Amino acid sequence: MAVHLGQPNVLWPLRLIAALSVIGPTLIFGYAIWSTTRAIEQKSSERIERALDILQEHSLKALQTVERTLAEANEVLRGLDDDAIRADEAQLSRRLGRTQAALPQIQAIWAFDAAGHPLVASTVTPVPAGLDNSDRDYFQAQVAHDAGTFIGDIVQAKLGGFRFFVMSARRPERPGGGFNGIVAISVLPGHFREFYGRLSHGVADSFGLIRSDGAFLARFPAVLDRPERLDARSAFLQGVMREPARGAFTAVSPIDGVERRIGYRRVPGYPVYVQAGIETATMGRELRSTLLGHLAFGLPATLALGALSIYALRRTERFQAEVARREVAEATLKQAQRLEAVGRLTGGVAHDFNNLLMVVSGNVERLKRYPVADERQRRALDAIEAAAKRGASLTGQLLSFSRRQTHAPVPVDLVRRLPQFQDMLRSSLRGDIAVELALAPDLWLTKVDLTELELAILNLAVNARDAMPGGGRLTLAAQNVTLADDGTVGLTGEFVALSLTDTGNGIPPDLLARVFEPFFTTKEVGKGTGLGLSQVYGFATQSGGTATVASQPGRGTTVTLYLPRTTEPARPAPDAHPPRQPVRRRQDCGRILLVDDNAEVAEITRSYLEELGYSVVKAHGVETALEILRAADDIGVVLSDIVMPGRRNGLDLARHVRMEYAGRVDVLLATGYSDVAQAAAAEGFAILRKPFDSQQVREALDRVRQRPALTVVG
Repeated sequence: MAVHLGQPNVLWPLRLIAALSVIGPTLIFGYAIWSTTRAIEQKSSERIERALDILQEHSLKALQTVERTLAEANEVLRGLDDDAIRADEAQLSRRLGRTQAALPQIQAIWAFDAAGHPLVASTVTPVPAGLDNSDRDYFQAQVAHDAGTFIGDIVQAKLGGFRFFVMSARRPERPGGGFNGIVAISVLPGHFREFYGRLSHGVADSFGLIRSDGAFLARFPAVLDRPERLDARSAFLQGVMREPARGAFTAVSPIDGVERRIGYRRVPGYPVYVQAGIETATMGRELRSTLLGHLAFGLPATLALGALSIYALRRTERFQAEVARREVAEATLKQAQRLEAVGRLTGGVAHDFNNLLMVVSGNVERLKRYPVADERQRRALDAIEAAAKRGASLTGQLLSFSRRQTHAPVPVDLVRRLPQFQDMLRSSLRGDIAVELALAPDLWLTKVDLTELELAILNLAVNARDAMPGGGRLTLAAQNVTLADDGTVGLTGEFVALSLTDTGNGIPPDLLARVFEPFFTTKEVGKGTGLGLSQVYGFATQSGGTATVASQPGRGTTVTLYLPRTTEPARPAPDAHPPRQPVRRRQDCGRILLVDDNAEVAEITRSYLEELGYSVVKAHGVETALEILRAADDIGVVLSDIVMPGRRNGLDLARHVRMEYAGRVDVLLATGYSDVAQAAAAEGFAILRKPFDSQQVREALDRVRQRPALTVVG
């Protein structure tokens, strides 16, 4: 009886174990299905979002580039009527061709008259007289009203048979008003497809550039003999109606019949969207593959649980590491884009700003030569002069940061130069700061602009001084390094690593990523402009290297400049600060041709030259200057601004003078900022930086007339 009563108690645990042996693995497997599905969906969504980030940025840059090219083409044609364009077609075609050749996404640049007939093209000379494009949508859109920058549909070329889409804009209106034709740029869809192909992880991915009306401009993978326009019932157009800025949906593509998970975003400022999609079948295959891997370890319930846990942990760790790596890369890219945008803005305003400073400082210099009875007026002039100099210094630092400052690099032996900098720093810093050197004995030579190098070291030393209010030690160290492209510095090759290390307060970790940004400073208001480290970064990058910073709060900061090695022999560098001689009027120095389109700047410069003993002939443009040179044979020097109105600039004039009047006429170029100034310096022309004073003009002219070599003055 006892045995009989005990049987239920024995079977119950066995049944429970049996049930658990089925239910347990089933629950674990069900949980694995759920968690894996969520992970795959999340991974796919993040992959789509990352792709959309890249696609949106790429498309925005490409379309903005084409839009800027439209504006540049309109500037080329500005002031020219149809007859003038036809008469000068060959030269205009070559100029447009140079612009087109620099932009891989552009196939051709065309200009059409008000009737839709071509006037000039970058690829065809002469243009076909009988060609009529008035029926094209990009032309019709501009006829009725100014549509701004219009993006047309994919069309078949009437010449050549290839396919493209067109971005168009109106030409400037006629003097009496009215439609004057368009400028149109043919954009190659293949440029976008090639980029999409590089971005793709395989045939499972799809990318597209599509107008808001459903017309595809570019797509990867390309599908032939299928519609390239979606109808109003398509999932994409329905999604755009609900969420016009961005969204996602799952649908079967009417283009190739494949079901995909697709995300889309609008390109800011344009009626087009970018798409990125992943096949749902690929996601299912990944899910099945993952579950089969789980089953291989999941037969015993306990082992399955442990295997699934370990697998999920490792998989999550790898996934998070990948996400973190991509986030760092994307943040670095966005930071570089912000810095580049600031650099472009700086270059755009530097020329005009330096011209203004030139007028201010020049007139102050002239006023100070007259007796001033009131001391308050003298102090006011001194204050204006000091403010102009600070403005010029700030502009120079911004240009250096944006890598647009004209450099005159020379081979430099830091073993000999740094001790001189050490003496300079000791006189500039407080007495409670020790300056030490630690130089490798076999240090390589580097090729840099000596003045910019001195300014960079001084900027770093000033920052170190402010970080050590109670005194400390500043160490200048230099050693040879060979860098590999491992992502830490972003450079490869042989470099000289010049570092300045202080024992100051250090920089908080959350601010390290911003220290090279212009106008960013942790100093109190009025104690720093935020441009010191920006100049350091710009100098290092324009020299072919880079700059990095490492810091620990309370333990000091190290800023390292990586300067490229050179094999050129070192030679004595010119004195960066020659002694200034008083400007005295000389005897007749001959005639000088002054070319500047800014009347106020030209007047200031003329007064300087006449004080130096020159007889000045003024010209407001390159064409006028060439006429004067042809008519006069007693011109000894040409002083020209680089940025000039018209088709030719000051560098073009300098090249012409060098070719036609070599040995008889010297050339000195002046600039507040120009993107061709470095090219002019590289060709051996002397550069006089604005704003300049009479002393700098005299020194520049002396150097030009003594030896025709690369000279950077100012």
